[in-house]
Amino acid sequence: ACYIASPQFSGQRETHASFNQSWKKDRMRETASEKKTIHYLNLSAPWDVLVYYAEELILRAPLQAQPNPNFNTSDRILRKLYIPNLMVESLPNRPLDYYTCAFRNQPICGQKCFTSHYVILIWPIGCPWQVYELLARTVYGKRKRAEVGVARLLNEGAYTAAFPLHEGPFELPEYEVHPDELNQRQVLFRYWARWSKWYKYQPLDHIREYFGEKIALYFAWLGFYTAWLLPAAVVGAFVFVSGLMSMGTNTPAHVVCMCWQVGYLFDHPGTVFFSVFMSFWAVTFLEYWKRKMATLAHHWDCMDFQEEEERPRPEFAAMAPSIEYNPVTGVKEPYFPERARLSRMLTGSMVIIIMLRFSVCVWGCVCVCFFFPQAGNIANISSSMVNLALILLMGQVYTALALQLTKWEMHRTQTQYEDAFTFKVFVFQFVNFYSSPFYVAFFKGRFVGYPGHYGTLLGMRNEECGPGGCLIELAEQLFIIMVGKQLISNVQEFVIPYVKAWQQKRALNKVRGTQNSQEPRRWEEDYQLVECEGLFEEYLEIVLQFGFITIFVAAFPLAPLFALLNNWAEVRLDAHKFVCEYRRPVAERAQNIGVWFNILEALSHLSVIVNAFLIAFTSDFLPRLLYQYKFDNDLNGYVNFTLAYAPPSYTSHPMCRYKAFRDNNGNYTLIYWELLAVRLGFIIAFEHVVFIVLRAIDWMVPDVPESLGLKVKRERYLAKQALADNQEALLVSHRGSASSQG
Repeated sequence: ACYIASPQFSGQRETHASFNQSWKKDRMRETASEKKTIHYLNLSAPWDVLVYYAEELILRAPLQAQPNPNFNTSDRILRKLYIPNLMVESLPNRPLDYYTCAFRNQPICGQKCFTSHYVILIWPIGCPWQVYELLARTVYGKRKRAEVGVARLLNEGAYTAAFPLHEGPFELPEYEVHPDELNQRQVLFRYWARWSKWYKYQPLDHIREYFGEKIALYFAWLGFYTAWLLPAAVVGAFVFVSGLMSMGTNTPAHVVCMCWQVGYLFDHPGTVFFSVFMSFWAVTFLEYWKRKMATLAHHWDCMDFQEEEERPRPEFAAMAPSIEYNPVTGVKEPYFPERARLSRMLTGSMVIIIMLRFSVCVWGCVCVCFFFPQAGNIANISSSMVNLALILLMGQVYTALALQLTKWEMHRTQTQYEDAFTFKVFVFQFVNFYSSPFYVAFFKGRFVGYPGHYGTLLGMRNEECGPGGCLIELAEQLFIIMVGKQLISNVQEFVIPYVKAWQQKRALNKVRGTQNSQEPRRWEEDYQLVECEGLFEEYLEIVLQFGFITIFVAAFPLAPLFALLNNWAEVRLDAHKFVCEYRRPVAERAQNIGVWFNILEALSHLSVIVNAFLIAFTSDFLPRLLYQYKFDNDLNGYVNFTLAYAPPSYTSHPMCRYKAFRDNNGNYTLIYWELLAVRLGFIIAFEHVVFIVLRAIDWMVPDVPESLGLKVKRERYLAKQALADNQEALLVSHRGSASSQG
């Protein structure tokens, strides 16, 4: 038989006993046919269990309500300018904002201390945060074998699912109802998940109330990033159009080959400006996101979650060989020796390096098969498409390997576990996705040699760039890999959930029987939905996109525009999945987007270095600049300046010319060394100027807004006052009871 249930508990704590009694009294509902039976088990938690875990998990208790703040900067600016804002929309049942303090089982905290995403009481198969924590920690077998928690039982097939229920259907009623009468799921569908809301602000408080902080922070980051893409897309489109206009007016004299002009489209002074602009854009975006993230973390009461509140992972607790005192809290916790963990992490790193080398070898085989001299654009495009297919295939294999390695490394908290897994997969995907663009940008055509002395690899001549230069080929690679990956991902996100839901609905109908005309109940409807597999793939897709629009922006100015169009669709696709197609995930707390922010910072700094080298060594910007300075400002004779004559010993083609700064004997000329000095000087100047300005931006934009600092101080003051008043009330009550007894 298949089960949708949660395991019985061992009753190791007194608070568990009351939970067991409530659980045993609950009814078991079943859907049956002649061959199979699916059991649905109700789980509900009594008040004392919720209170126990509220204290243990350090939930926040409300002290005093306050006006809900407006975090939309654009809305505040438009209000000051008295400009109508079409993006704002009034939503019903907006969650209240409170000054809060850590929960304590005292009269100061009544049942109002819990909000719906922490406690989903009385619902069938309800798994609120506290109840799911109970499910995740309970040992059902031998501790040393990690036989603990409902997740392990799901993997072993003992149960098929464990999830909280949605709060009713998402479909809107056929008759007109007041917005306040809609359930939370209907509110999210009506005001967020529909395509017609593409230009509206996201209801982040409602998202957090229904799905928890972790998912709400993802959508906050995605929306913030998409809004910041708008100026980058506008500037990139302007640079592209200016390149089109300059093709007919500023191309070098005596150029008649059309391919040169196409190369010039991506190789003009505007690309230098755009590279500098995108470097400033990336760092400014991250600085303001830090402010936004800090504001949301405080608003949602999870500002100090990771530092003070996060507990050991259940799997870690089950596998840890010993128990020791936590040096911070003084509480006994499962302990795994740091030395043993470091050795495991070192072994895992070696496995990652081997996989990376294998990935590079596979990509090299693609180069050998498709890249050969004078192959033309068809071979370049074909190789890019084959490379994209291999990227997607190898990514799936490596992700599964990285998951097992991360489990083996024994990370203490869920945040540490997710950060380690994220870093492993991203390093591999970075090599996977960016190997081909890096090769075209910095290696292709660098080791060709010269007539009579061509460089070879495995008996084949090293490939060289086409007549339009390597920059146009790099643009082709970026377009195919970046846009192709986005299209495939969006199609998968749109089609796969429908297919999975159809399969599950069909299987459930077979069990229920074709003659059963009864409408499916809430738990059956949610079981037909697709299991939510987390946010990792969503983050990975957008972070890889961020790398494409910053690292190689000099070669592909339209990248921010394609990213903007993709993200507009991505927000609605993800919203529709979570509201309509996914089972409701268990609410998880988080104070930031984790290691993804560190990766974004690393990509933004790497983009400065890569764009400097790209402009200096891959584009013709500096050679033209040098020619204008030394010879002719109008570039008359520039093409002849860049071409060298083949050595006299090369008799295959008399008077053969090739693109290089060499003399008739194949030796580098003085111009080559002058140009090399100019290139190196440009790289040093570019990087120093940009990094100095970036540090200035970092200094001028504080990570935490001043208003938030004052708010934190105010909240701490109110918490002290409330606790003091509560202690005084308890003391008076104690004296009164003592006097009455006397």
